[in-house]
Amino acid sequence: MKRFYKDVAVVPADEGFAIQLDTRPVRTPARALLALPTPALADAVAAEWRAQGESVDPATMPLTGLANAAIDHIVPNHASFAAGIARYGESDLLCYRAEAPQTLVERQAAAWDPLLDWARARYDIAFVVTQGIWPVDQPAQTLTRLGAAVAAFDPFLLAGLSTLVNLSGSLICGLAIVDGGHDLGAIWQAAEIDEAWQIEQWGEDAQAAARNARRAADFAIAGAFCAMSRP
Repeated sequence: MKRFYKDVAVVPADEGFAIQLDTRPVRTPARALLALPTPALADAVAAEWRAQGESVDPATMPLTGLANAAIDHIVPNHASFAAGIARYGESDLLCYRAEAPQTLVERQAAAWDPLLDWARARYDIAFVVTQGIWPVDQPAQTLTRLGAAVAAFDPFLLAGLSTLVNLSGSLICGLAIVDGGHDLGAIWQAAEIDEAWQIEQWGEDAQAAARNARRAADFAIAGAFCAMSRP
């Protein structure tokens, strides 16, 4: 749509901090008030609206999109949405290791074992780690405790966590960022070990490189969204 406003402001609201366009509040696609939980996130969302040109392009407003998702989709479906994220714990990337070559096996172990160790200590859980892709069952207590950890997050953290987990294929990677304070770039490199190995062996074409760059950018945005969502 055409840009219809000149000024963008952040104002206090009952739900947190709202965005105003020429004194008119911004609303989500479901017509709820676009209210952000922290000043940092509100300022970042407002910056996206200020950066629009003659037309408003939602594709250039990822933080606004994540906030809309939190308000419109997660708030009314918190339990089921959290359960959907937690299901990644049943087949977490970090629990499925290569059988060969040895160099890849060692790279996976060096990057993934510390993350599993962190999760074991943080949630008092155990993991079944296997080689190959044949599915293995994780302990019931592990899945229960991971599910409870995910369900405890508010809708905004769940919105960012969902993207982190979907892109990495690992619930533990997402939790390490949102709940463990791990470095986002290091976690992305850990999640992309298999992809990086394939590129080393066979090279990377321009289309695949562009796709990987978009995925890395989306991962970084989701991590920033989570960081700014915390008080």
